[in-house]
Amino acid sequence: MADRGRTTRNRRGGGGATRANRPAPARRPEAARRRTGDVETTRTRLRRSLAAKRASGAAKVLGMSTTRRAAVVAIVVCALAFTIAVPLRTYLAQRTEIREQQAQQAQLQQTVAQLQGRKAELSDPAQIEAEARRRLRYVKPGETPYIVQLPEDKAPDAAPQQGQQQIPDGSWYENLWNQVSGG
Repeated sequence: MADRGRTTRNRRGGGGATRANRPAPARRPEAARRRTGDVETTRTRLRRSLAAKRASGAAKVLGMSTTRRAAVVAIVVCALAFTIAVPLRTYLAQRTEIREQQAQQAQLQQTVAQLQGRKAELSDPAQIEAEARRRLRYVKPGETPYIVQLPEDKAPDAAPQQGQQQIPDGSWYENLWNQVSGG
């Protein structure tokens, strides 16, 4: 009984009891199932314990508790967010400004195209003459100009402009009384 589990050697160098020489123990199907179940639970336990050891190893190295580590991680995440936020805001603002500048450039190019077309029109002497007659009211020698004035047209001096008020006659208290009494 004392030799159970041990191999003995004789002087010739041969082994004593080997696996081939020993009888195989009888196995029951239930025992085999229990062993595989035990192996699986043992594996999961080992995995959990390894993960716990790794986590505790990191905690031991840093010398911090779980709460402190979570706080440090939160601070690092906030710092990264603030570090990224400013360039991101600048990028988005510049992108908006670029769109506005491109729209303005398109509008200016359209204006340039219109002005170039107008320049091409004014290069014709007949067009220049028509513009001078219309805008400056020029006439050729020997022509008689006629200007038709309609009754709705008033002289600019006779009609007061919108921003100006007429100065009422009389003293200020008479004007005030007339405004209050509705007269």
